[in-house]
Amino acid sequence: MKKNKKKFDSVTKLAIVNILIGFALTFGLYFLLPYILNYPPNTIDNDFQIQMVGIHYTAQYAIVVGLSAILIFLAFKFSYRRLSLEKLKETDDKIKYVERLRRECFNYPYLTLIIQAFAPTLVCGILLVLFNTDFELLVRICVVILSLCSIYAITSYMVNKKFFEDKLIHTFGYTKQAVSGIRLNIYKKLAIQTFPLFLYSSVVLLLIAISVMTTEKGDLQYHLYRQELLNAFPQEKIYDIESVKEELLTFELSGENDHIFILQDNGDVYFTQQPLNDFLIQYTLNYYDEMEGQIFEYYGQNTQSSVLKIHTTTGDYYIGIRFFVFSNDIFVPFFITVITTIIFNLFYIIYIGKGLSNDLNNIIHGMKNISNLDNILLAENLPTTSNDEIGDLTIQFNKIQDLTKEHVAQLRDSQDKLMERERLASLGQLIGGIAHNLKTPIMSISGAAEGLRDLIKEYDLSIGDPEVTNQDHHDIAKDMDVWVDKIKSYTEYMSDIISAVKGQAVTFTNNENDTFTIEELIKRVDILMRHELKSALINLKVQLDIDADTTLRGNVNGLVQVINNMLSNSIQAYKGKTNETIYLQVSQTDTSIIISIQDNAGGLPKEVENKLFKEMITTKGKNGTGLGLFMSFSTIRAHFGGDITFESKKGVGTIFRIILPKTNL
Repeated sequence: MKKNKKKFDSVTKLAIVNILIGFALTFGLYFLLPYILNYPPNTIDNDFQIQMVGIHYTAQYAIVVGLSAILIFLAFKFSYRRLSLEKLKETDDKIKYVERLRRECFNYPYLTLIIQAFAPTLVCGILLVLFNTDFELLVRICVVILSLCSIYAITSYMVNKKFFEDKLIHTFGYTKQAVSGIRLNIYKKLAIQTFPLFLYSSVVLLLIAISVMTTEKGDLQYHLYRQELLNAFPQEKIYDIESVKEELLTFELSGENDHIFILQDNGDVYFTQQPLNDFLIQYTLNYYDEMEGQIFEYYGQNTQSSVLKIHTTTGDYYIGIRFFVFSNDIFVPFFITVITTIIFNLFYIIYIGKGLSNDLNNIIHGMKNISNLDNILLAENLPTTSNDEIGDLTIQFNKIQDLTKEHVAQLRDSQDKLMERERLASLGQLIGGIAHNLKTPIMSISGAAEGLRDLIKEYDLSIGDPEVTNQDHHDIAKDMDVWVDKIKSYTEYMSDIISAVKGQAVTFTNNENDTFTIEELIKRVDILMRHELKSALINLKVQLDIDADTTLRGNVNGLVQVINNMLSNSIQAYKGKTNETIYLQVSQTDTSIIISIQDNAGGLPKEVENKLFKEMITTKGKNGTGLGLFMSFSTIRAHFGGDITFESKKGVGTIFRIILPKTNL
């Protein structure tokens, strides 16, 4: 049977990749570090180094790198584990978990950048202190480690970025709330990402230059003093040590800090003008012959000695001249130059980043202005201020904006056409009711005309009849007046019907500043819906919680069409039930006038509620398009600056509310 291989999770893989990157970057440093730090010959990975430091260079390097790798691995395992998407399935409060995860995905790259740059340097510094490293050498090593770790941190940042981006993409959409976190401008990011390169290259170049200069000048100074010692003390002679001392004191030394010393062949100091450290003494005893008298004081070659072994009457001695290759003052200009170069480069990078940031901010500002406009057709194109990718972005955005304007214009045109079709469809539905509504007053007028005709004949026959009194004439005139009043009321009613129909037959886009009263609105609704309500045997109960003379501003025909559409929907929601009631209520608040249409037809299905006003949806199957309510919503929004809301309870009914702000009235 095949055993199942255990796969590494994404965090473990990421930790391993980061460790391998660290090993790759530090591999060359293992060989480069002794050179750029001027380690003397014969002082690495041998018994002499154990005697001086207590541990081999390779062991030091392995401990520092290994400990750093362990810290990196543990940091990933314990910190990045918090970013697991598996826990998202288990947690109850997913929104809170996602907000924390996204915030940490924004913060962790910068936090790990700092930790990876400084933590290994701190660890290295502590270990070097424990290894009794000279302070000057410790500082040099820490500077090199810091610069290398900065390069590693940036490389790791670029590798890890994909990990965080995947988390952010996966959790996008769980919450609409803006997630807080560390936010850096482009110029700051550029400065952070380029600073390690400047630091590392400057430090390495500086140390290499110092190493080369120290080696060359040290060799030159060694040979000069060596030759002077050989001239003063030929090897074949035997000297008196005190005479040697007196002779040495007469030497003219080139450096004010240079001085002479004398060592016995057992390592005891016979004479010295300044204290000698154990490294110099042991290096002299162990490597005098191999190095031909060129002796180093510690790991770093700035302080050296030119030593000559002589024979005296009391035994062999080492006489030497200890010299400083460079005084500390000579390094100041180098450091100032490096620091100045780094600062200049940073300012230059910041300047470039600022330019990019300003170009992007111009685009962002333009986008904000466009997004804040009520009418995108009024938006102006963004100015192109650069001839690069940012300029191309601006140009393409302007093209998209122009296309958007065209599409909006097309959509509005299509919307107007759809609304016109819906208006005509609604008008078609009114034709039957209009015919019925007109038929009754026409028949009544016809009957009144016949009655008038009979009265006219009667009056004509009564002329000259002595039996017809004046009172009879008054009675005939009174009857005529009654018929005339009836004809007048019938014609007014017909005129109202014709006006209402004519209003619905005319587009309402150009009449948005007209005024009308609540009474006029309700009257038009009653006239146009009377037949449909009567045919369905549905009652309309109107309740005015507002003064009927209250004036509204806008196109009355558009509002009538919206109300009629909702009344028709309520009628159809009853599905043929009779003797039901629809409630039409007009009320007001401090800021709005509210027109409510309520039915008790059982409410809307849940799937319809979720899509209402967002798309065209209908509950009428093949007999409906969903266009009416969708267009009603658009009409109230676009032409009245208002809104339509609804409440629906399953098994009870639905209330639609048309909200008209008083500011637009």
